[in-house]
Amino acid sequence: MANLRNLKKDIDYLSMEVISDCWTFMYLFPDKKQEESNKIIKDAIDLRNDLIFKANHPVKDDSKKSGAYRKYYRELTRTMFEQIDALFIRISELNK
Repeated sequence: MANLRNLKKDIDYLSMEVISDCWTFMYLFPDKKQEESNKIIKDAIDLRNDLIFKANHPVKDDSKKSGAYRKYYRELTRTMFEQIDALFIRISELNK
């Protein structure tokens, strides 16, 4: 991770990609699974808010080692990619 600002930009970008894919799906298939698509959008917004909160408020450790913060943000980045990927998979499942 280069810095916190880039992490927050990545969170915003990936969340908006999920939402735009849902909107595209709803536009192309207006009669198909609108409720599930709206649920994915809500989950993407909730995920975005949760990740931004965690990025702004790291868990304070008793030790002030920089390695603890690096490990925290590395784990946060990994979690972000896993959860965003899960949302994209749910969008793909809508089309089946």
